[in-house]
Amino acid sequence: MTMTDPDEVARRTEEQLGVSHRDTLVQRMGIEITEATPARVVGRMPVEGNIQPYGLLHGGASCVLAETLGSTGAALHAGPGRIAVGVEINATHHRSATSGHVIGVATLIHGGRTLATYDIAITDEQGRRVCTSRLTCMLRDI
Repeated sequence: MTMTDPDEVARRTEEQLGVSHRDTLVQRMGIEITEATPARVVGRMPVEGNIQPYGLLHGGASCVLAETLGSTGAALHAGPGRIAVGVEINATHHRSATSGHVIGVATLIHGGRTLATYDIAITDEQGRRVCTSRLTCMLRDI
């Protein structure tokens, strides 16, 4: 599903997955999913409120964005009656971000029956790479 209204994408994605992001870390961090298919998930997160003591985007916040996007794609890939559980994440932090939003694009690099792996590129609003992450999710029956 490719749309430009993050609220509509979130509603449809949550409906398709049978979950809600209300009162979760995703909501607390201000993450918005703007595009969601099994092959590609796009979202953004504000830097403000997700910083470390030096005023820079917290590296853990980048990991939360990466895992949110990759796990969403993996759950869509898994299909109805199945769930995706993150089993491994890594991240390389290339540069800092101090304001605005960061944008993450999760791209499926392996989609099997029991595992799905995503490459997640996180950039600032100028298109500069902030973080590169890889997430592997185990796919399980409910």
